[in-house]
This record gives sequence, structure tokens and C-alpha cells, in this order.
Amino acid sequence: MQKPIKTNKILMIIAACMLFTTLSCAGQDEFLKNVQKAFEGAGGELSQGKIADGLKEALRIGAGNAVENVSILNGYYGNPEIKIPLPAKVQNFEKTLRTIGFGPQLDAFAESMNRAAEKAAPAAKSLFWDAVKAMTFDDAKKILKGRDNEATLYLKDKTWSGLLDTFKPMVHKAMADVGVTRQYQEIETRVKSIPIIGESMGLDIDRYVSEKALNGLFVMLEKEERKIRTDPAARVTELLREVFGSNE
Repeated sequence: MQKPIKTNKILMIIAACMLFTTLSCAGQDEFLKNVQKAFEGAGGELSQGKIADGLKEALRIGAGNAVENVSILNGYYGNPEIKIPLPAKVQNFEKTLRTIGFGPQLDAFAESMNRAAEKAAPAAKSLFWDAVKAMTFDDAKKILKGRDNEATLYLKDKTWSGLLDTFKPMVHKAMADVGVTRQYQEIETRVKSIPIIGESMGLDIDRYVSEKALNGLFVMLEKEERKIRTDPAARVTELLREVFGSNE
């Protein structure tokens, strides 16, 4: 008598495939056949809810990896792809400010914004996990049939506003710890004192750093998603090797 297939194993295989496997039209047909076989082997005991839960777990793991990448020292500041630049309003006066010897303050301001993002980023891990709890099976099917960054796009679409509202106070605290706000105020005071300028830049520094930090986090999440789809070396668990190795 054939032994029943373990539900948890099938669940995680399906969830991982839905999130990370890039499928051609022919590949979709083959994948769906495999899914059907899995259902048959499990006696039909996998519910839509269980499949969606598996995808949520996969998303939580992927988001966790992205958060860890940006949370280390130079996670933002040392990464040209996501490094937070001087705000455009500051860049408008950058040449003048450097000419009058204010360059070190500009450099310190740029670094401190990135340090604040690195300091605040770990909080995003739990925020991502909370955000995916409402995911439905229809959402999972859309990700399965979508682009190779569909999971990242889904999370950004569904969570951006909520993440920003929750993330801003954390960024604000981190900026206070590393001196961002004080440095920005010094720069603005200096700009206002220049006779040919004499105006406030009027920048919402909390929002600026928060938006740039979250944008960078989604860039890294997208890289994680694509890397696992295409790079065998990135499949660091037995499950990933089993799933993606069988598709090569």
C-alpha cells in the first residue's frame, strides 16, 4: 500500500514554487500537472487556506532576508542601488554650500540618513509579516501566474501606505539617535543665511527618509525573489534544492 504524501512537505513545495519559480507557458502546464498530482497523492486534503498559508510563510522568509541585508552597517550607505541621496531641495544648493565650506556637513547629513534607515529597517520584518496575513488564495494564484517579481509587486501594492505610516515614527526615532534632524536644521539655517537664497527648503525629512528606506527595502526584496528563481547557489535549504533542482 502506497504511503500517503506528507501534507506539510507538499504545502511548502507548492508555496515555494508559487513565489519563486519563473514559468514559461509550457512550464505553467507542467507545473499545474505536478500540483494536481500532489493533490491526488495527498487525498485532496490540502485546502486553499493551507496553500495560501504556505505562500505567506515563504513571503515572510524572503522579506526577512531582505531586511537583514539592509539592516547591517552600510546596508544602505554602502549599496549604490539603495543608498539614500541628498534630497533634491538640498542638491539644488549643494554646489553653493560646498563652495562656502559646508561640504563636511552635507556629507555627514547624507551618511546619517542612511544610518537611520539601517537602524530602523529591522522593524519592517514584523510589519511585512502582519501585512501578508490578509492574503487570499486568489492573491496567491495571481502571484503564481504573474511576473518574476510579482510577489514583491503584490507586497508593495498592498502594504506601502500602512508600512509608511508605521515606519515613519521608527525612522524619526532612529534619525534623532544619529543626528539627522539636527544636521538638516543646520543645513537649512545655512541656506537661509545666504543672501542670494534666503529661503527655507521646507522638506519633510521624516517622510523623505522613510520613503527612500522602504523603496530600498523593496528593491532588495525583489532581488531576493529573482535570485532564488535563477541562481542554484541561492537555494540554501533542502526544500529549495529539492524544488528548484527538479525543474532544471
